[in-house]
Formats: sequence, C-alpha cells, structure tokens
Amino acid sequence: MNYIGIDLGTTNSAISTFDGEHTQIYKNPEQYDVTPSVIYFDKRGNKYVGTRAYNNSIRNEANSALLFKRFMGTNTKIKIKALDKELTPEECSAEILKTLFGYLPEEIRQSNDTGTVITVPAAFNQMQKDATKQAAELAGIGNVALMQEPVAAVMSVMQHRKSDGIFLVYDLGGGTLDVAIAESISGKVNLLSHGGIAMCGGRDFDRIIFDNVVKSWLMQQFNLPEDFSTNPQYKTLRRMALWALEKAKIELSSRDEAIISLPETELNVFDLDEEEIYIDIPLTRNEFDALIDEKINDSINAVRASLEKAGLTPHDIERIVFVGGPTQYKPLRDKVAFELGISQSTDVNPMTAVAEGASIFAESIDWSKENRSRKSSKGSLQTSEVDLQFNYLARTPSDKAKLVVKAGSANSNVEIQIDNIDTGWTSGKMLLGTGISTHLPLTKRGVNIFKIFIFDENGMPVNLKEDTIEITKTAASIDAIPASSSIGIEARDKIGGNLVLDYLVKEGDKLPVKGTKIFKSEESLKAGSPQSIRFKLWEGEISDPIEDNRYIGTFEIRGTDFDTGVIPSGAELVLDYEILDSGNIILDISVPTIGNSFHSGRNFYSRESGQIDYSNASELVEKEVETIEERVAEIEQVVDDKQLDDVRKKIQHAKTLEKEHDAETAKQAMDDVQDAKKILAKVKKNNLKEIRQIELNNLKSFFEETLQQFAKPIEINKYDKLVVSAQRSLENNNNDFDGYLDELRQLNFDILWKQDWFVVNKFKYMIENPYQFSDTHLYETLKQEGIIALENDDIQKLRMIVVQLAQIQIGGASLQDDMLASANIIRGS
Repeated sequence: MNYIGIDLGTTNSAISTFDGEHTQIYKNPEQYDVTPSVIYFDKRGNKYVGTRAYNNSIRNEANSALLFKRFMGTNTKIKIKALDKELTPEECSAEILKTLFGYLPEEIRQSNDTGTVITVPAAFNQMQKDATKQAAELAGIGNVALMQEPVAAVMSVMQHRKSDGIFLVYDLGGGTLDVAIAESISGKVNLLSHGGIAMCGGRDFDRIIFDNVVKSWLMQQFNLPEDFSTNPQYKTLRRMALWALEKAKIELSSRDEAIISLPETELNVFDLDEEEIYIDIPLTRNEFDALIDEKINDSINAVRASLEKAGLTPHDIERIVFVGGPTQYKPLRDKVAFELGISQSTDVNPMTAVAEGASIFAESIDWSKENRSRKSSKGSLQTSEVDLQFNYLARTPSDKAKLVVKAGSANSNVEIQIDNIDTGWTSGKMLLGTGISTHLPLTKRGVNIFKIFIFDENGMPVNLKEDTIEITKTAASIDAIPASSSIGIEARDKIGGNLVLDYLVKEGDKLPVKGTKIFKSEESLKAGSPQSIRFKLWEGEISDPIEDNRYIGTFEIRGTDFDTGVIPSGAELVLDYEILDSGNIILDISVPTIGNSFHSGRNFYSRESGQIDYSNASELVEKEVETIEERVAEIEQVVDDKQLDDVRKKIQHAKTLEKEHDAETAKQAMDDVQDAKKILAKVKKNNLKEIRQIELNNLKSFFEETLQQFAKPIEINKYDKLVVSAQRSLENNNNDFDGYLDELRQLNFDILWKQDWFVVNKFKYMIENPYQFSDTHLYETLKQEGIIALENDDIQKLRMIVVQLAQIQIGGASLQDDMLASANIIRGS
C-alpha cells in the first residue's frame, strides 16, 4: 500500500509518502520541497502551475489564480482574463493536487493500492472540508481522506521525538493559524485541544506592510488617485509591490534591515503626472515587528484559548513546536515563546511537517472502509490444527507488543515458540499450560513479522496453514481527536415550541463519533410535492438567535425524492450520523412511514445552501455590519459591558475592510462579523435579563405600531396575554421566557403572512437585493416566476416562491426570512 500525504496550503503546498518506516518529501522540478499554490495561463491558454506560475503572476495577476484556498466552500470565482472564464476554488485546488501527484514515481501514480490524506485547517467549516474533497475528485485522486492540519503536525512531531510530555504545535501558514495541544505517553498521543484563526498568516502580514508602509510611501512620493487600493490601472503595481515586500520580509529573517525595492525599468508604471514610479523603501525588523504585533497577539490569545479549553496553563507544556513558513522568522518565534512562557523546539521542518504527518496518518487508515476509519489495534489468529487462540496488539508505537495465547481443547503439554523472521529473535519453547502471556520485541518501525511454531505433547512440530502474525510498530498513534467546533441540527423542542440546536457533537468531544437521533416531522409532505422537510445544520454554540451561528447547509427530504405515499405530520424521522476524524459529517435519515431512507451525499452542502460569493459581497457585509451596530446601540442603552468595546472593534475593522471591495477583504470582514456575533452572545449571557427585556419591548412595539390594525380580536387578546406571561416570567427568572418570546414572534409572523401586501413587499424587497442569495441561477428562475405570479395577481403562488427564496437567502435578512426558512422538524423524546 502506498501512503500519501498532501499539505494543500494557501501559499505553498507539499507532498510526502510514507513506507511504514520513513517519510519522503517529493521535490518540484526546481528542486524545492514546497510548490507555490499558484496557477498561470498565458495568452495562448497554456497552463503553468507552481514556481513558474508564481513568477509569471507577479506581472500578470489577471491571468493567475492564487490564494484560492481562502475561498474554498464559497461561491467566489477566480476570474482568468486569458481564458475569458471563471474557475471555482475547487477547480484551482484540483490543479495543485494534480501537479503534486505528478511528482510521484509512475508506479505510485498508476497504482490502485494508494491512500491519500489531504490536510485542512482546524478552522475550516463543513462546506470548506466538503469543497476540499470535491477538489480531490476533480483531480482524479481516489481513496482520499481529510485530516486536520494540527493533527498531521502532531504526527510529524512524534516521528522525530518520542519523549513523554505535553507539547503545543503552533502552525502559522500563509493563510491560517492552527494550534494543537497533545500529550504523548509511550508514543501514544492524546490530542487535548486545538483551535486557531481562519484568516491569520503570512498573507495577512504582507497586506499589513502594504497598507501601512508601501501604500503610504507611494502616495507621498507620487501623484496617485485616492482609490489607488482598488483602481484597476494600478493592479500590476500593487501585485509587484506585494512580491517585493515579500522578498524583503524573508530577508528580515537573517538581517536587521531590508529594502523593498523595484526599479522604474521593472515596474514600467506611471502616476497621474506621467512620472515613472519606482519603489525604494527601507524596512527594519523593529518596524516589521510593530506592524504584525496585533496579529501575533491574536495568535497568542488563540493559543491561550486552546490551553483554557484543555484546562491547562503554560506551565503544563513542555515545549512549543513551530510549523509553517512564517515561523521561520526568529523574532516571531521568540515573541510567541516568551509571551507564553514555553520553551521552543526545532523538532520538525516547518515547511514540510504537515505533509509528512499526513502521510504517516494515511498508514493508520483502513482504506477498505468507505468511512476511512482507522485500522484496529487488535489482532487475532485461530489455529485449527491445534485449538489455540492468539490475541495480540497489532499496532503500537511501543518497542514491544503483548501476545496472549488461550487454550481451547488443546493439551496443556503443547509447547509454543515465536520467532522474529527478520532478526532471528526467538522466544524459545514455552509450555502452554493454561495459557501464555508474553511480549514480542519490535526492532524496527513498520511491519514486524513473527512465525509461530507449535510442538505436540511428543515434541513433534505441528504443520500450520497460518503460522505468521504481523505487528506494526507505528510512528505514533492518536487515540482520539477533539472536534474543533460544535455542530447542531435546528429543531423545535416540542410542537409549537422553541427553535433549539440539537447537537451531534460539541466542541472538544472526541472524534470519530456516531449515533442516532429521533426527530418528527412538523408538517406533512406528499410525494411529488415541491415542499421539503428541512434539517438545517449550524456550527457554533449561540443559543439565541440560532442564526448568529455559522450556517453549514440544509439536508432536505423533498416531495420529489419519493414516488408514492405521504410523510404525515408527526412522522418519525430516524437520523443516523457519523462524524469522521476530519470533522466531516455523514447523515442517513430513515422514514418508516414510507419505507425510504435518504443519504446526505445526495444533496447535503449543495451549492444552493448558502455559500457566499465574496467577490460580490460588499452589500451583504454592509448589511450585516449595520445589523450588529443596531443591536449594540440597543444593548448599550441598558447594559454597561466592556465586551461591547470588543464588538465595536471587530465591526470597525470589518467596515474598514469592506471599503476595499475585493473578495479577500470581504471574507475577512465577514469573519469579523461572525466574531462580533460570538462576543454579543457572551454579552447576552452576562446580561440576560436586561437584553431579554429589550427583545420583549421590541416585539411589543412592533405589534402595537404595525400589526395590531390587521389582527383579529382573538389574536390581540392572545398577544396581550402572552406579553403579560412573558413579563411575569422575566421578572421571576423562569425558564419559560424563551417559549413565550417564540410564541410572540410566531404570532407576529402569522398575522403578517396572511397580508397580501406583506407577501408582495417581501418579494419586491428580495428581487431588489440579489446579493443576499447564494444560488444565482435558482434566484433568477424564482424571480421570473414571481414576477409572472405578481402580474397574474396569483398571491398564493407568490407565497410559495417567497418561501423558496427565503431558503436560499444567506443568513436571513430579517426575523420573517428566518421563520420562512427555519427547519420544520421536532426534536424527539
């Protein structure tokens, strides 16, 4: 079996093999261990990948694809001018994977007996992981499993160092930070905690230097337009300046000062006064350190958060292992180690550790299993000639493995001998008696083969059909991997009850894990119906509002998915789930009433499930920022919480980034918004009563000012009673407040939804804001159908279209949108 590991990086990628004993990094044609994750197309459409592509991309970014890993799992396209087409991030990643695979010997490439592990950051969400698997499929790579980068880094560390203790892996790459805390005991590794930051790496350092040093210097020296940062006329200048500062940044690894330098002849760019532009900017270590200080502090805080999750302090950590290109900068390593108070280690090659660790992990996978579970550590052999059972440890990182021989009906005078085929070691003859327990020495890493000899009561050898056992001495073994985030399914806690998250796994729970959950359908679904039963999945632990978590996707059972019958309201829905080592989710839903089952591979994480196109997301970011600002303004009127300052800081940073109108900064801005939502959840937890009062007052005001005129007397009476009950519950600190609040929201929505004018206005708002919808094709189709329905005054048809639009709306622009698209299942008992 060939074991392959691939570190598919933001800026550089690498490939390694493992033969059971040793890893081998395969170099690119330029004889470097790592290959730039860049694709370039010339005017004739010829494609180049790697070093040559990177060199060409410096002057011609319009025909290049780079940094696409940051957009995996989104609808963001990479535009290639030379081809007059767009590539998806998955297609770009597939080109990198194919190129890396091309470095391998032909006998490995052509073999069907190969298993490949591709690494992903711990901070990757489910759609990003799914997109990585799609890239592997596009590259034609079979037998693929995913593994989190910090786990791979830990495996690499264990290959080089066997001493016991707790160590920390600080993996800072071109685009992401991954942190892993692991405990090693006799080669067995327990991953205690991991975390990280989705957008924190060398690329971010480059942007900081550009924005604070290069850009300001150019604006002072030359007459450049105010929109220089986004002006297409200066795109080549910006790209070449980034290339020059990257060279200077690398030079600072060995010197105290470097020059960001580009002569006029190389740039060939002119300012508004037709003056030829050049770059000649000195950059010192002190300046660079000051500029990246905030990012490094963020990374140190991420480490501390991981330590806290594991219940550890820096004093518990023996050493910190640095992985990733940016960690080759010594002042960075020194600062991180000093601030944490943990000794540094140089156990691994920071550029190749992840790929090597991935190839080692590939050996531990049982590639015959579809779910890519790990090989069993237990082995057994039953001899039929003499009734004996041999039980042994088939996989271990130790220098010896325990063997137990159990006697069935065999004569107790039988003797047994175990020999190592490679070394000549022998156990000597051992009398069976009532059984034998011994240890077999493992002299080499990889497979150790032992031969069994049995002698009958007369001392004569017994011929055995099966007389060998194989024991693998592994580089390391990881007992369990903690989940990097909590994953829950949105459902009502009872009929007409609150929407809650029913968790499949909580952050820190050990992976892999599998289980079964019972749900019930909230409404009926007929065969052939365009409607669906929706299982909405969210990543995060924000209980209210659920929409503040990161949306993963919706697994739908549509009426068109089965031919006959009806799934009645209240029907049992049996959910079998499995979450793999990588964090990927596999779902199966059985519906006994119709005798059908549905697998998540059919429509889960589909492109119509809320993936954002960050190249066209500035309006969406602006809307999200405005919503958070409004929430903060309301809260700060009644709450004095210092964490609100952190929310403002995140939002201000998002607003600054949003002005640049490019995909990368839009992605960073949306991450800032998500961080702000997490902090707001903490604020609410600390000030629950005051914020609940705000929510109740808002609902009451909305009803009185807008809806009461349309409500029936019975609805007004019900609303008033619910408000009184909610207020009493709030004052008495009862747990049923959220239930009353949900009933009030539902009543508000029910009154609105019966109004034709509301349906018409909702549809008009939706078609005037296309940026809120992920699936452009489906959006346009529904838009046209809705316009026709509106022209024909077919309001009932329009209602159905508004519901369908809400289901592909990113995040939900309002409470009404969320209620239209919410899951329609009930949590079982």
